[in-house]
Amino acid sequence: MALTDARGGAPGADGGPGVGGSPGVRGAAVGPGAAVCPAAGCPTAGGAAPEHPAPGTPARPSGEPGAGTGPHGTASAPGAPEAVAPPAPRRAARIRVLLPGLGLGGLGVAGAWAVHLAVPGVPMLTVAVVLGILAAHLPGTRGVVRGGGRAGLSFAGKRLMRLGVVLLGLKLSLDDVLGLGWASVAMVCGVVAATFFGTWWLGRRMGLHGDQSLLVATGYAICGASAIGAVSEVSDSDERDVATSVALVTLCGTLAIAVLPLLQHPLGLSDAQFGRWVGASVHDVGQVVAAAQTAGPSALGEAVLVKLMRVALLAPLVAAVAVSVRARRARETQQAEQAQSAQQAQSAQQDQSAQQDQVGGEARLGDEAGSTASAARRPPLVPLFVLGFLAMVAVRSTDRLPSAALDTAATAQELLLAAALFGLGSAVHLPSLARTGGRVAALGLCAWVVVAGVGYGGVLLTT
Repeated sequence: MALTDARGGAPGADGGPGVGGSPGVRGAAVGPGAAVCPAAGCPTAGGAAPEHPAPGTPARPSGEPGAGTGPHGTASAPGAPEAVAPPAPRRAARIRVLLPGLGLGGLGVAGAWAVHLAVPGVPMLTVAVVLGILAAHLPGTRGVVRGGGRAGLSFAGKRLMRLGVVLLGLKLSLDDVLGLGWASVAMVCGVVAATFFGTWWLGRRMGLHGDQSLLVATGYAICGASAIGAVSEVSDSDERDVATSVALVTLCGTLAIAVLPLLQHPLGLSDAQFGRWVGASVHDVGQVVAAAQTAGPSALGEAVLVKLMRVALLAPLVAAVAVSVRARRARETQQAEQAQSAQQAQSAQQDQSAQQDQVGGEARLGDEAGSTASAARRPPLVPLFVLGFLAMVAVRSTDRLPSAALDTAATAQELLLAAALFGLGSAVHLPSLARTGGRVAALGLCAWVVVAGVGYGGVLLTT
């Protein structure tokens, strides 16, 4: 029996009309120019040769496209969907997107390390922030920072910051904290609480937008940029707010390296008292070391112990912020549900005859349901990287890690935090900062006075 063109007038295989009014096989979707296989009645595109061989034609080998196989040589049943080629590995594509920014961050870390080696009094983390800000505004690197490198720099500012905070726990031992004495522990807790709540309240009164008040208060109260990065993870803070807060805290901490040693003798502080004051007042660990070493080894030892006690309060502070964020999102969820219920009640009273209005109302309800689900997402009470920080504190407290491992971890922590701070510095936009810089700078100055004054009073009371 000869093949019949779909546009021809031959009757279907069972004598009935073909699909779409054209004669052909009943139930087969035969388009123009398609040929019909005489053996099974299946169409072939564009008049190609039928898949089923005519009598006497040798069968195709198994595995070749054709005999019972799909387009890629895989077996396919009649009516089965065509096999789809697997997508490219997402991880490899993700790495390619991150490489430009991570490469630029690596160059920034190398530059910060070189400056620190040339001028040991300048902390590497401070230089990393400055280089990140420069990279965001210099003509040669500005395009990369704002374009293809943005994804990698943002990755460094968030993910590498978490790893650096985890390794920061290896600098703290429970024996060191208990060795301070309960009076000193109470003094440190008082300084942290007064600085945090005082700075946060001042920032709100000054009208700072977003989470800037929260982030600046965290940086001044705990440990500078590391604390800001940790809190921003649970508060979902805007990257620009994080970058502005890091720049402010880093600037004030750098100024403290030069200013605080000049005040030791006018304030009548011994070397040990000066070290405690520096540990209670300066933000970053590197800045504490740079400022306290000017008064000798006894001052340096006291400063590091007090500073590490402040670092130990990072975990409970992050947990408290997470609880606050969960409560806020629970309220948002309740408000969204109430709004959805009101919308449903209003829709029930409307005329149901207009199909277009009904569809639009369903779309609006779907959007509100999506917003409810979004508001229901809440951060964990204790983020995973904070648990890692506490785990590292526990490991350090066992005193079983060799000094070589601690030195390697300290170096890795410096490099990770430097890369993270370079990424955060690259997000600083100076023109935007200049528009709100007056209020932010005023908050930084007031917070500096608060932490230095409370720390000074606490040192006098406990020594």
